[in-house]
Amino acid sequence: MTMAVASWLLKDPEHTHKVLEEEMVRYANAYPNPKGGYGGGFSTWLFGPEERKPYNSWGNGSAMRVSPVGWFFDTLEETERVAEISASITHNHPEGIKGAQATAAAIYLARTGKSKEEIRDYIERRFGYDLHKTYAYWYKRYDWDESCQGTVPQAIICFLESEDYEDAIRKAIALGGDSDTLACITGGIAEAYHQLILSEMANEALSRLPESMKDTLKAFGETSHYDCRIAHVD
Repeated sequence: MTMAVASWLLKDPEHTHKVLEEEMVRYANAYPNPKGGYGGGFSTWLFGPEERKPYNSWGNGSAMRVSPVGWFFDTLEETERVAEISASITHNHPEGIKGAQATAAAIYLARTGKSKEEIRDYIERRFGYDLHKTYAYWYKRYDWDESCQGTVPQAIICFLESEDYEDAIRKAIALGGDSDTLACITGGIAEAYHQLILSEMANEALSRLPESMKDTLKAFGETSHYDCRIAHVD
């Protein structure tokens, strides 16, 4: 669905739900069972009724798929506006929208040179998340939570306490719970902030993608503000 959002941004300058739905359904039909399957409510939305409607979800899928939005726009206001559109096609609950907006905003702030403290302060002030509990605090007590409000703050904390991109990913996975979602959210922000990924990690990820996804990534890199170096370390 992250690839679907990226493709939507490239194809649809009006940022409509119609084109986003087309891209999400197209990707879902091409890849119907990723890592064990889509979430129940979202799977019903994708493969069920002919007329798809938002279902008031506050789940963390809206934040998990939003990272392309954080790279695409010239202003924070436009980033948050389109993040809401990307979420509300399914996750129209206020928490579902907030989670997507906070993630996209953090990516925008990170890629435009804001410090970790500036990112923390903005997200806390704008979205009301508590980002002052430490990673050590959550590591002892975190458990499975599929909500935005129980995932996005912890994912951002993993980024805030990271030394580099790899460290951010390791922290997110080690925290447990819905770890693939945590790592997607954390990784999107960490990539924008650190702007460097080890070639071993990048090449391994790219080797698992079909050519069509690689084409979308290439087009996105040429069209958006994406700027992240791939580095080889001996």
